[in-house]
Amino acid sequence: MARPPEMTKHRGFPSGLPGHGHHFTIRRANEKGATPLKPLQRLARPGTIEQKVDAAFLHALWHHFGPEPFERGNLDAGRLNLLFGREVVPAESPFDPTSYDALLRIDEKVARKNFPESFEDVFEV
Repeated sequence: MARPPEMTKHRGFPSGLPGHGHHFTIRRANEKGATPLKPLQRLARPGTIEQKVDAAFLHALWHHFGPEPFERGNLDAGRLNLLFGREVVPAESPFDPTSYDALLRIDEKVARKNFPESFEDVFEV
């Protein structure tokens, strides 16, 4: 059996949104490699649970990493892809969208405009 790739686990980062089944992290690396990061269209409308989950994920990213670049590691690709290219952008060039080691950062200006509630000290769902 092939050995899975190395992947940083962000200790202390929330695993998801309690009671909703939405995940923020993955447990183990994919043996076939990391799911590629790519911008996905957000269909969530303001006030829907999907929009709140995106805001909660961004809140967790901001309060865990702040404005500094961070490694993709065990952050869920599906959840990242909903913010990727807008609120979360590559922090290195060249950028490898299929690497668990890829560096990302929050585009604070865009993120504050789209999800101002994510920057509050407490986020309520």
